[in-house]
Amino acid sequence: MRALLVTNPAATTTTAKVREVLVRALSTDLKVDVAETTHRGHARELGRQAAVDGVDVVVTLGGDGTVNETVDGLLADGPGAQVPTLAVVPGGSTNVFSRALGRSRDPVEATAEILDSLRAGRTRRVSLGTASALVDAGTDIAWGPGWTPPRWFVFAAGLGFDAEVIRQVEEQRARGRRSSGRLYVHAGTRTFLLGHDRRHPSMTLRVPGEPAREGLFLCLVSNVNPWTYLGDRAIAPSPEAGFENGLAAFAMGRLGPIAMLRHLRTTMAERPDVRGRGVHRLHDLAELEITSTRPLEWQLDGDHLGPATGLRVRSVPAALEVVV
Repeated sequence: MRALLVTNPAATTTTAKVREVLVRALSTDLKVDVAETTHRGHARELGRQAAVDGVDVVVTLGGDGTVNETVDGLLADGPGAQVPTLAVVPGGSTNVFSRALGRSRDPVEATAEILDSLRAGRTRRVSLGTASALVDAGTDIAWGPGWTPPRWFVFAAGLGFDAEVIRQVEEQRARGRRSSGRLYVHAGTRTFLLGHDRRHPSMTLRVPGEPAREGLFLCLVSNVNPWTYLGDRAIAPSPEAGFENGLAAFAMGRLGPIAMLRHLRTTMAERPDVRGRGVHRLHDLAELEITSTRPLEWQLDGDHLGPATGLRVRSVPAALEVVV
């Protein structure tokens, strides 16, 4: 069985020693080629080439961004039997997709689990999502103004608050700061208290066949539950989300700091169930659209992708075979 290991040396917890251990372990059962990413978008190129070359299994070692790019490459020509199976070894700071698949947080243990599953033939097809953003002529995007080509995501998409937090964290990481829960908390608090979205919400959420939901400052789109983690604590605004379902959306309108803290605590509870005035929860969605009256940041799977004034999101059932 041919395998490609896509490793991101810049990921938070990925080291050369871990990579060497993984290669030795994988080589006991697989014919392994190793490719190390060198620039943004490289994992996408590697994933697409792996599909063209007929590789059987693609294993990622990196964070959620590495997984996202690899999947976007694997599915460049759409789902199908020719697409390699994906296996995910956690190597980032949060590893949402890996944890959603039930993988151990330790990369060596996760590799052993993957090998056991491959021997036993334990795989499943999971639903994913695609997203297109509406960018304007002033945005430095290669494809120019208008709706961008659909891009795959595995666990989350967002426009506005969450993407702005991610943008700030990425700026801090570029200055040498290590990704951590504290960094996200600081960025989230700053964005909520000092940003304009909470006081002057600009977003509208539209779902086919339903009235538009206007005046939103936050809209999180989830493909899995939980939406993300803060250290060991799951943050679950959409507990109905899952690989067998359509997409879930969690949106909020104008609210104050006390209400925001109360809702945040509820998303981290053992049985999360956020409700209240201005809270919108939808699930099992085939598609949705978010628009904004002014440019906001957008993100997929925790990667900041720039400013946009709209996001079109669709669910794609049984899109990719993964090792479980």
